Amino acid sequence: MEFLTQDWLGTPVWFWAAFLAIVIILTAFDLGVLHKEDKELGISESLKLSAFYIGVAMLFGAWVWFERGPDAGMQYYTGFFIEKALSIDNVFVISLIFTYFAIPAKYQYRALLWGIMAVIVLRGLMIAGGAALLAEAYWVLYLFAAFLIVTGIKMFFAGDEPMDVGNNPVVRWISSHMRVTKELHAQHFFVKVPDEKTGKMVRAATPLFLALVVINLADLVFAVDSVPAIFAITTDTFIVYTSNIFAILGLRALYFALAAMVHRFHYLKYALAAVLVFIGSKIFVADFLLGGEKFPAWISLGVTFALIAAGVLYSLWKTGTGEEEDWPAEPAEGVERPPV
Repeated sequence: MEFLTQDWLGTPVWFWAAFLAIVIILTAFDLGVLHKEDKELGISESLKLSAFYIGVAMLFGAWVWFERGPDAGMQYYTGFFIEKALSIDNVFVISLIFTYFAIPAKYQYRALLWGIMAVIVLRGLMIAGGAALLAEAYWVLYLFAAFLIVTGIKMFFAGDEPMDVGNNPVVRWISSHMRVTKELHAQHFFVKVPDEKTGKMVRAATPLFLALVVINLADLVFAVDSVPAIFAITTDTFIVYTSNIFAILGLRALYFALAAMVHRFHYLKYALAAVLVFIGSKIFVADFLLGGEKFPAWISLGVTFALIAAGVLYSLWKTGTGEEEDWPAEPAEGVERPPV
């Protein structure tokens, strides 16, 4: 019991234990009960399951608010909303990846689940690294802030070119250095097939494994934006990690609804760009214009929520009027698949 009350990364161990228990229970319930068998997830079920995950995340934020105070609670919600909005970009990329590898919808959910399990570990390592850097040198936060501002400005002018999955160097390396089957084998990532030369049974990867690898690589790219963004809100490692992971946990549930209507969120990227510029700028404002005083958490939460809500509503209004005819309703096709 004494161990549970000790601090780890500035937060009592029992807080971390409670968070990990929730993640394990949700994952076990999702995989072992809701989706014990592979099946296609409909839009209605996707929205209901996503609402459930968002509800759990909101309740967890309320617990943080009660136990750690209003500032910590608002920081958690700010980080959660930013990560949730950034995940919409992930959905478009994931949809391209599944389309390229011709993964049927009924196998996509399980691939997303294992992908997110890997993301939980990878994000943890990135956040731990970021926290260690900030603990040793506070000025690193200025680098994060400047990076967010530059990234946000670039997002304003970036085009909508689709990801070239086929030319991904990792895909080409795996395809040339590993046995990869030309067809899927249900939900399996690896199977045994007869060797073309000897006829012996050998282990080979499937296209589903390649899709899983590329999805995790894509998330690392997105994490380059989202991790500095949450550190610019708070340097509390517990809030940084939990808000990030709760937003990602619900992504696999939300994916099937968003994948069918991701083209409706065309203008959200401009709102996200504004959020990144705002979050980065407030670091310099607080330290150099406010004399080092802490930037009010309620302003960060209010501005972030208002910008994201405006981006979503404006996108739905513009695409609903039919003015965005150039925006693709379906993911663009990838280049020719490399030989496997």
